[in-house]
Amino acid sequence: MGRRDVTKIAEGLYGIPVGPVNTFLLDSPDGCALIDTGVSGSTATILRALRALGKRPGDVRHIILTHAHPDHIGSLAALKKITGAEAYIHPLDADIATNGAGFRPMSAAPGLVTGMMFQMFVRPVETVEPATVEHHVQTQEVLPVAGGLTAIHVPGHCAGQLAFLWPKHGGVLFAADTCMNVLGLGWTMGYEDFEEGKRSLEKLAGLDFQVACFGHGQTILHDAGGRFRKMWADFDATLTISKRRHSDIPTVARSIGKTSPGEWIGR
Repeated sequence: MGRRDVTKIAEGLYGIPVGPVNTFLLDSPDGCALIDTGVSGSTATILRALRALGKRPGDVRHIILTHAHPDHIGSLAALKKITGAEAYIHPLDADIATNGAGFRPMSAAPGLVTGMMFQMFVRPVETVEPATVEHHVQTQEVLPVAGGLTAIHVPGHCAGQLAFLWPKHGGVLFAADTCMNVLGLGWTMGYEDFEEGKRSLEKLAGLDFQVACFGHGQTILHDAGGRFRKMWADFDATLTISKRRHSDIPTVARSIGKTSPGEWIGR
């Protein structure tokens, strides 16, 4: 199996990229947990990654959803049918997942790169296959998964978005789409409410963690909490740097063109 199919991030944690979206597998003696399911049609890639790790579909007992956007819940229904796993999501996004519809509109984040990527990669999706959700997850709830996953409500990109903090390996943050690490750490491509998104990043910057995993982009393996604090301490400065860094449109376009979606899980 090639690197694009599955990547070991740390002991008991694997990244499974499905196109431009990252999903993650937590391997635990009490059953595996899959974080997010990718776009519709991602099932075969995820099952292939499970087989490469010596796992069967029934080993996946939990499917944890960071938020109900179609690139994160697209294969939820299909994977639930195959694995029999129970699903977890924030109450504000539960109806979208169970109906497979009702996606809220977003606007592009500030900055040239994020605006270009929003135009290139964010496409309207009306529906995905509806799925049953067994668990509505509240902020600060600790899920009984892989030794405990603490849920953190981080709206902005999506009203019901959750990040998760895993205490292993000095702290692993599953940052969802609060931000992304494509061509560097920065805003995610779009937000339902940008001001809420900034407050959520401030919340995450106050946590202690060494590793950060993103819905889009490369995993940060060392001093990720320090990177967050440095990046999100001064939002006015962040906006200024973003505009200055990406002022050369041809250079930015070439950089995006050279960035293969399969590389976004890279280390």
